[in-house]
Amino acid sequence: MIKTLIFDLGGVIVPFEFRRAYQALDGRCPYSAEEIPRRIGSTDLVRRLETGQIEARDFVDQLTRLLEVKLDYDEFRLLWSSIFLPETLVPDSLLAALGARYRMLLLSNTNVIHFEMIREAYPLLGHFDHFVLSYQVGALKPAARIYHAALEQARCRPEECFFTDDIPVYVEAARRERIDAVRFTGLAQLESDLRQRGVEW
Repeated sequence: MIKTLIFDLGGVIVPFEFRRAYQALDGRCPYSAEEIPRRIGSTDLVRRLETGQIEARDFVDQLTRLLEVKLDYDEFRLLWSSIFLPETLVPDSLLAALGARYRMLLLSNTNVIHFEMIREAYPLLGHFDHFVLSYQVGALKPAARIYHAALEQARCRPEECFFTDDIPVYVEAARRERIDAVRFTGLAQLESDLRQRGVEW
């Protein structure tokens, strides 16, 4: 019997497009929207931010220097979070109904800049009992450590947890920890997977 529901964030609850941020930077720095991700990817800045190894303001300082762009912290914060789209992939009504019956966890590779903005923009996150976030745990999916952190908060056996993520390798990593995990491909598929497991709302 499922007792705890664990959801990924980006690509499951909140849709995102990285290109939106790159396009917003295009024209404000010497690099094109195509060059920007390659330049960022040549460093470990994002990984360090998402594992809590660098403070947000230090990250912004180093990244803006890398891209040769003049933005203050608040300007960058807004631009960096422009990747998120307004309409969620899972409706508030479903999360509210599930949250009334089951323990609800959010398990996400994310960073403090994005998560602060997401909490402000998407009130439906209030239906979750606990957030298990890579920058707080110090590990990224698919590392076992972040799943162990989620299981500590689940308050039940791994087999009694249901997890959904849009990235197949993250789903497989959860299954290695004996979590009942499925890949998210859309709302109808999610509802079907939940019903197959006797989850009610």
